[in-house]
Amino acid sequence: MIAFIGIGNMGWPMAANLVKAGNDVTVCDAVPGRAEKFAAEIGGIAAEGPAEAVRGAEFVITILPTSKQVAEVAALIMPELAAGSVFIDMTSGAPGRTREIAASLAAKQVAVVDCPVSGGVPRARTGELAIMAGGDDAVLDRVEPVLRAMGTSIHRCGGVGAGQAMKALNNLVSAGGFLIGIEALLIGQRFGLDPALMVDVLNASTGMTNSSQKKFKQFVLSRRFDSGFGLDLMVKDLTIALEIGRETTTPTPFSALCRELSASAAALLGPGQDHTALAQLSERLAGEALGGGNRAGEG
Repeated sequence: MIAFIGIGNMGWPMAANLVKAGNDVTVCDAVPGRAEKFAAEIGGIAAEGPAEAVRGAEFVITILPTSKQVAEVAALIMPELAAGSVFIDMTSGAPGRTREIAASLAAKQVAVVDCPVSGGVPRARTGELAIMAGGDDAVLDRVEPVLRAMGTSIHRCGGVGAGQAMKALNNLVSAGGFLIGIEALLIGQRFGLDPALMVDVLNASTGMTNSSQKKFKQFVLSRRFDSGFGLDLMVKDLTIALEIGRETTTPTPFSALCRELSASAAALLGPGQDHTALAQLSERLAGEALGGGNRAGEG
């Protein structure tokens, strides 16, 4: 049996794919009624809380906003975990905190692996996520069939925490590409180029990025800003990446700038923003919007 804790934007379709693959899945979520809604619409069993969800589970999956919440859940469910079970943290978390959780659960003979994902809600729905895994190879062998129900590419990155380190660094690269691309589009628009045409040229040229392929037209030029991944979570991931940089004494001037720009956008725009709304910071600095209107933020 699989216990799945956290059925938010990403967790819901991921848990749904586990059900579709024929697994016995028990779900719970901090939002009242969400687990019951999942069970009614998708299948599986709804639990009132994490402790109830993990009873008898061989695999326990968490995908929560931060490692702080994962640690709180781990402490809560520890008395209920069976020896020999595996705790699979799919949160984009902090590697150091995850290693602390692994050490505490080892006393219960519970193995821990970290398996954050990339691909967003669309690929979570289709079961085509990229999964970055950290942990003991023998344990990862055990959990691989579970992961295969949610992702098509599993990358073993090293020991516990390595998957989360890779995820944070992946998002750092993603944020850097997004920010520089938005500035290029603003420069081009002011020069007289059509931003949509610019995206097409970037995608046929060496300037192609994930953002040019899947974000600029879809969420920025359209003014939708609704990719399903929060700006606050992006700032969290960039903060983790910089922490890893400090721990490894790596100079990170550009990475620090990406993090500060993202944090500034979050403060400027307020809570609840999609990470693609980061474009609005550059737009406001330029006093001009991409894809609609003459002033930043117009739709």
